[in-house]
Amino acid sequence: MRNKQASQVKPNNKPTSNTSLPAGQGGETQQLAQAGQDVLTTKDGMPIADNQNSLRSYSRGPTELVDHVFLDKLTHFDRERIPERVVHARGSAAHGYFELTKSLSKYTTAKVLTELGKRTPVFTRISTVAGPAGSADTVRDVRGFAVKFYTDEGNWDLVGNNIPVFFIQDAMKFPDLVHAVKREPDRGFPSASSAHDSFWDFISLMPESMHMLMWVMSDRTIPRSLAMVEGFGVHTFRLINAKGESTFVKYHWRPVLGAQSLVWDEAVKIAGADADFHRRDLFESIEQQKYPAWDLAVQLFTEAEAEAFPFDVLDATKLIPEELVPLQVIGRMVLDKNPDNFFAETEQSAFSPSRIVPGMDFSNDPLLQGRTMSYTDTQVHRLGGPNFQQLPINKPRCPMHQFQRDGFGQTDIPKGRVAYEPNSLAPESARASQLIGQTSHATRVAEGVRGRSRSPSFADHYSQARLFYSSQTETEQTHIAAALTFELSKVETASIRERIVSHLRVIDDNLANTVAHGLAMDSLPPAAKAAVSPINMPTSDALSIMKKAKPTLDGRCVGVLMADGTDAKALNALVTALQKAGSRVKLIAPKIYGAVLDDGTKKAADAQLAGSPSVLYDAVVLMLAPEAAAELSKHAAAVDFVKDAFSHLKAIGHSKGAAPLLAASGVEIDAFFVPSSDTPKFIKLAAQRFWEREPKVRPKA
Repeated sequence: MRNKQASQVKPNNKPTSNTSLPAGQGGETQQLAQAGQDVLTTKDGMPIADNQNSLRSYSRGPTELVDHVFLDKLTHFDRERIPERVVHARGSAAHGYFELTKSLSKYTTAKVLTELGKRTPVFTRISTVAGPAGSADTVRDVRGFAVKFYTDEGNWDLVGNNIPVFFIQDAMKFPDLVHAVKREPDRGFPSASSAHDSFWDFISLMPESMHMLMWVMSDRTIPRSLAMVEGFGVHTFRLINAKGESTFVKYHWRPVLGAQSLVWDEAVKIAGADADFHRRDLFESIEQQKYPAWDLAVQLFTEAEAEAFPFDVLDATKLIPEELVPLQVIGRMVLDKNPDNFFAETEQSAFSPSRIVPGMDFSNDPLLQGRTMSYTDTQVHRLGGPNFQQLPINKPRCPMHQFQRDGFGQTDIPKGRVAYEPNSLAPESARASQLIGQTSHATRVAEGVRGRSRSPSFADHYSQARLFYSSQTETEQTHIAAALTFELSKVETASIRERIVSHLRVIDDNLANTVAHGLAMDSLPPAAKAAVSPINMPTSDALSIMKKAKPTLDGRCVGVLMADGTDAKALNALVTALQKAGSRVKLIAPKIYGAVLDDGTKKAADAQLAGSPSVLYDAVVLMLAPEAAAELSKHAAAVDFVKDAFSHLKAIGHSKGAAPLLAASGVEIDAFFVPSSDTPKFIKLAAQRFWEREPKVRPKA
């Protein structure tokens, strides 16, 4: 069990020097230092003693604004790109609303979380992290998940990811993480990819990243659609009730459609076939009134309950298993309107975890503490000045009264001679209010030694990585091993590969062996030395996508290949049934004009075969007459249409006339091949993947 909360227990007063940091907190970096090596400095030339930890009043205390080393680093980092975002540059967004279905009035005074039935307007942006604005949607990457609530008490931004944990524990390390994963500066590549030396070099020296690494190498980072990603607030926040009492809270967005991912080969091919796959899917779904929706759920727990957890809730590399603190669904978000202008809304939207409303507060999570400063600092730079909140997409939809004036981008015309407070010249002007204003929780501060240190309760870097891996299905574990093998195969430096495998040995020796075998390593390196011996936590089914998959056609798209001579009656009946089941349907033909069906009618196509491979659809149907199928069997695009659908484990419906094309593809007919006449069976299978097929198409290394 970890040390008690700092507010109740006197922390370790012994300062931590940069040369004696425990494993995972900078010690590995120090081991690489050589005599006579240059000393790291600020831009002003001041030597830096500790580049791993922000300055705080005690080991679990808040980050201090006086930390000029942190500010020197982060303010420079925030200005490294113009005009696109440094991270989360490629995003898609939509307007919608949030409706509260369960009041949290026992825990908070925030109206958005207490007024039942109230619909609060929202703007939600989901993004990739590492790639530039022009990169592809389906790259392996974390997805940002940011929601702006336009509440009656000001804007509340819930800014998180599709993964509940993060790579690092301290915001001091964020520039290093991003520099490591971005294009290597001497060569300018690779883009939107972590499969290169600098990323894995950094990660191999940061044991605290091991939990996040398991998530990133899982199917979570190649989602099927934006409407099928989970969202997490990542950090532990506080809710404050009318009595001033605090309750810890973690936020979860659960997609109504359920989480669903692609397979890796499919994601790669989609990136080439349609780089805007996720953006297009979101746009078309909303245009067709198939509105994406998420339930907002919370985990609520007291400080006393947090004391009993075998991990520290202020550590952003840790999650709270749902079996330990169950989720409570409190409302639903629906996205029902596309932006009118992509630049004005999606690109100029500005989110920050510092934007909260009365009844909410922050915890001492050191990553959260740094983010509250850095986001707004970035936006002042990127959006041209301090008045970016006046842009329509960022402007609160409640009354605003403040004395800030002038600056770049000023579009308001403030009146009067008073631009300060207190004042006597404008007695009617706004004043602060203890009654309705946002107040911080009166947390007791422990006595301690001020310095750059990290709480010993943050030192277990492997237990939850082991928890995540052990909670996956065998298929998901195979995918994690394959992803690690692929990424590490791109790493040119052998010692980096060995360090990663040494970490994997602490997480799961079978995983380490599988990856080492895939890399053709002669022998396993020794297991990494853990600062804290990991424990085996009870597995959590909630951490697996496959264990809680929803077999539904809602939000999915079926591609139907037709050609001249296709049975008109059967085609129309199939399309009607699929649409009734909730699926979108795209008709594909050898030529974009469509096809002349067997009754002489001309059916327009939504896409041409050569430009619409089966990777773009969740399931496919071959509605072909024998003559057309025989002709298509000579064309690579048609043969690949079938082969890829088979390889990506999809259901394949087929008319009798499609037999020549099936034969030419050479695929093995199995349980997920369904006669198109058996529509109910096809609909049932089309929402699933046939994982039993995978060992045949992708044998383990």
